[in-house]
Amino acid sequence: MEVTRHSCLKLELKDADPIFVKGTWFDSRFELSLTDGHNAWICRASEEEVRNRAAQWDQPVLEYVSLAEQYLGFQQPHSLYGFADAGDGHKRLSWTFEKEGTKLQWRWKCEPAPDSKQTTAEILDFLMDANIRLSEEVVIKTQSFERLKVEAEKSLAQSEKISKEKVEFESALYAKFLKVLNSKKAKLRDLRDQLTEQGAAVGKLPQEEEDESTDKTESFDDISEEESSKNITGTSKDAQTSRPRGRKRTTRN
Repeated sequence: MEVTRHSCLKLELKDADPIFVKGTWFDSRFELSLTDGHNAWICRASEEEVRNRAAQWDQPVLEYVSLAEQYLGFQQPHSLYGFADAGDGHKRLSWTFEKEGTKLQWRWKCEPAPDSKQTTAEILDFLMDANIRLSEEVVIKTQSFERLKVEAEKSLAQSEKISKEKVEFESALYAKFLKVLNSKKAKLRDLRDQLTEQGAAVGKLPQEEEDESTDKTESFDDISEEESSKNITGTSKDAQTSRPRGRKRTTRN
């Protein structure tokens, strides 16, 4: 199924008043309606004419029509447009473009419209309808933008609220953590002090036992010395007593 497209361009011309160009575009042909506000012209490019022009430029028909729509649907800043007299009330519409570094020109002859007022009115009606559609689109997009703006503001407020709650939660969590940490540190210090006291007590006990054993050893040594001296004294007395007895025995014989 052939697709129909429409365009309308206010074409600014060099050293001339602007004209309006309304285009109806098909896959293999196109139609143009032109007006300067007073007079109107038409150009109906048939499939045969478009095919012949495309063959002259070594282009497919679809590409030729697409390129013509590009230059007559939107004014190209680097193109030179012309709308010159062609005799008998006819006009020649032309525009230039570059291809592979070469500047080329396309020209189409336009004939006077059978009813200039009607053609001009059709162009103006199209512009009015297009303006209404654009206005409706602007209103719809403006409303959509306003809705998006409200949603964005809500999202921003919610984001700020969540961020604030996050900060408060982190602060409370940090305070609890710090409290628990300080409590653990205090318990660790108490355990360390207890271990230190127990270590000191354990170190003192063997020292006392050693001192007591040393005192006992010294007492034992004193007793032993006293007993030894007594034994030695007793032995000496016994020896002195026994010697005279032995002498007496020898004398009797």
